[in-house]
Amino acid sequence: MVKICCSLLLLSLLSGQLSANPGLKVRITQKGLEYAKEVGLEILKQNMEKECFPDLTGHEKFGLGNVKYNISRIRVTAVELPSASISLLPGSGIKLVIGNASLTIDMNWNIRTWMFKDSGRGTVHISKVFVTAIFSTPLDNTGPTSISLTSCQTTSGDIDIKLNGKSGFLHNFFIKYLKKPIHRSLVTNSCPNIRAGIQLIDEDLQSLNVAMQIDDLAEVDYSLSSLPAVFRPFIDLDLKGVAFPAGNYTDSPYVPASFTIPDQSDSMLYLAFSEYFFQTSSFAYYTTGAFNITIAEETCSYFNINTEIFGTIIPEVAKYSVTPNPVMLKLMATEIPIISLEQDSFTVEIQGSMEVLAVLPDSTTQSLFTMNIAANTSISLNVFDQKLMGSLCLNRLQFSLAHSNVGSFEVLLLENILSYILQTEVIPSANAKLSKGFPLPNLANVTLTRPHITIVQGYVLISTDVHYKH
Repeated sequence: MVKICCSLLLLSLLSGQLSANPGLKVRITQKGLEYAKEVGLEILKQNMEKECFPDLTGHEKFGLGNVKYNISRIRVTAVELPSASISLLPGSGIKLVIGNASLTIDMNWNIRTWMFKDSGRGTVHISKVFVTAIFSTPLDNTGPTSISLTSCQTTSGDIDIKLNGKSGFLHNFFIKYLKKPIHRSLVTNSCPNIRAGIQLIDEDLQSLNVAMQIDDLAEVDYSLSSLPAVFRPFIDLDLKGVAFPAGNYTDSPYVPASFTIPDQSDSMLYLAFSEYFFQTSSFAYYTTGAFNITIAEETCSYFNINTEIFGTIIPEVAKYSVTPNPVMLKLMATEIPIISLEQDSFTVEIQGSMEVLAVLPDSTTQSLFTMNIAANTSISLNVFDQKLMGSLCLNRLQFSLAHSNVGSFEVLLLENILSYILQTEVIPSANAKLSKGFPLPNLANVTLTRPHITIVQGYVLISTDVHYKH
């Protein structure tokens, strides 16, 4: 019908290769469908009132001759759609019914017979128009998804024509010859117009079957992974919801677990991101080295770190480097960070290492010692500009000595300074990346309004209404 209706509803009929469990579930509620219907009907009215219709020219049988007619400059001036419904036909398609519609048309008209001719302006009021259309989306795992109009029927009840011209006394005679072509045009053009609209929808839906770029390092696949579950109050859609290194769709070491969205209907749309989605994101960024950070004197924001600072704590460092030299810190994740979603809690456990190196006058480096790091962090989430954004908070740190070139020392003595460096340098750097956000699955011209985020065991739930901008 129009983009918002078909985008929300035809999504439920698209399917790629089937998989056991999704990384993202999408629920469209009855409230969402009703909004789509209202906006769709309004856009349909606007489009009809702006549309240019072709001239109608032909003839009708009249006694011993023909009535030749020409109807031009046809323009819809008013459309009323008091009744419309969209329903899902599980496993087959979508049914659109527009009932008791009416429209008013202005036109120029011209009629000729072998006896007389006349022309002028006219107004046509068509009422009791009913349109029933069924769309289907053949499932083809080997190619792009297609949408087709499998059934369409238009009927019109009453056509009332008022003509303005010179031969007013003959207008009633002319009217019956104009009703037939107008009715024929309405019946024959309604369904092709719907079919043309469906073809436009294809362009928007194609983007749902391809990966979306998160940033230079990672992408996410939001294509549908299984057939939809259609219930009376809502539609559940399963999307793959898997992240992977940019340009390298590699298999993730994780397996998506099953989960269900609670029965809620206050919002138009629900998006449930499972732990699997965030785990594959963690894997993608770990694979690309995004968790590896180097802190050097020229990049340190708050103070200059050098061997003198460490030498006051570790005497061996002072002996090792008589004159103060700059210090470089190399941090890296040694394992894939572990994501855990519990009630009101999003935590990330990071196992890593920190190598401390002295930068010598000739610009070469000398490793001083390496620490093991176990970091417990939490993430707070928000939605902005169609993206899921995060902010990282450091909860707990544990250090242990992995290797030392300056002898053994008490790790506890370094915990304060190393924690301070992580808090002031690493966490802000991570939050700068998280603030760029993960793009949410989007529909053309549809924005999320009043989104609310709830973290529950196993998934993150976004409850939101939508707004369509035509």
